[in-house]
Amino acid sequence: MARSFVAEEHHAEEALERLAQYEGLEHVRARRRSDLLTLESGPKDDVIPHTRLRRVGVHKWQIEMPLRGGGWDPTGLRGPLVEALDLVVAEFPWMLAPRH
Repeated sequence: MARSFVAEEHHAEEALERLAQYEGLEHVRARRRSDLLTLESGPKDDVIPHTRLRRVGVHKWQIEMPLRGGGWDPTGLRGPLVEALDLVVAEFPWMLAPRH
């Protein structure tokens, strides 16, 4: 059976600390559940999903992007948490942009 890795509270805190280093991302918050760390914004009753990271190893995270009709699309991009966040900011900036 495959080992399950949990996204822990310190991962959410680390993600927010990293995103705080970039301008214009103050609206993004991190929510964790099971092996997922979801970056989202908007009101709690109408959440806007921006991207999520799935913990697939001790220090490895898989980047996933939301699909228009719901669900998530794995990108195939993986790396340590901070590097994965930097990759999302650099390569997919529109995914973290504010939406109304």
